[in-house]
Amino acid sequence: MTNERNKTVDGWQASSLYWDKYRTVIEQIFAPLTSALIEEARIAAGQKVLDIGGGSGEPSLTISGIVGPTGFVMYTDPAAGMVASAQAEAGRRGLTNIEFKQCSADSLPFADDSFDVAVGRLSAMFFPEPVIALREALRVVREDGRVALVVWAPKEANPFFSTTADVIERFGEVPPLAPDAPDAFRFSVSGKLAAVLETAGAKDVIERQLDFQIQGEISFEQFWQLRTEMSEVLRDRLAGLSPDQILFIQQAVSDLARRYFENGRMNFPARALIVTGRKFSQPAR
Repeated sequence: MTNERNKTVDGWQASSLYWDKYRTVIEQIFAPLTSALIEEARIAAGQKVLDIGGGSGEPSLTISGIVGPTGFVMYTDPAAGMVASAQAEAGRRGLTNIEFKQCSADSLPFADDSFDVAVGRLSAMFFPEPVIALREALRVVREDGRVALVVWAPKEANPFFSTTADVIERFGEVPPLAPDAPDAFRFSVSGKLAAVLETAGAKDVIERQLDFQIQGEISFEQFWQLRTEMSEVLRDRLAGLSPDQILFIQQAVSDLARRYFENGRMNFPARALIVTGRKFSQPAR
């Protein structure tokens, strides 16, 4: 598991440069996920919020504005490059109610009952030990505090990913993932993440399906560059192909994705799952 953990963190470290490069576009196209997660977590002014696996800064940066000067956000991520990117952006925005900590989800360096809410946007799929990580999340929220997580639904419901990945997978064999290995669609099966959260000790666990649109003022060519740079998997696959093969793949992806682009605007249907639960409150003695 240590090797798997290091490989995952190294992959996100390598990707941090590109997530920073495309920060504005990423924030825009995944904004519906951020909004829905905040709504399900019931985040409000004055709360103390823990963001687990905050990547290049979201949802911490948005939550900062919601909790306001009387609230507080603790951003965490295991990849140093992501932490540096998020911290720099918070500085550019003049945000003073966020702190930053490089740490793994399954070893949170915070005292019990430190936060009102813990959230994870597109991070739970990459937790090295999901049950341990969610126990940690429950430990550090107060009694009756909420844990809220958003993950991708099946790849078939998310052509933003599948139109590129499915074409590239035709070129060369793709080694099978180990059972339950960290992957973007690790918790795409309905009920899987909810069961993990219940096993970790949460009560009142609820799963909600979120259907939305991934939209942006970008062309197919810009989408192709964004996807093939942001994704470690795609970068590695393309690195082993010839320029002619890459051009052929790009055209094949363009043919599949054409219907999602019109007049320089991208519009993909998308689906995610939002899972929430509460910390068990011990009865008074």
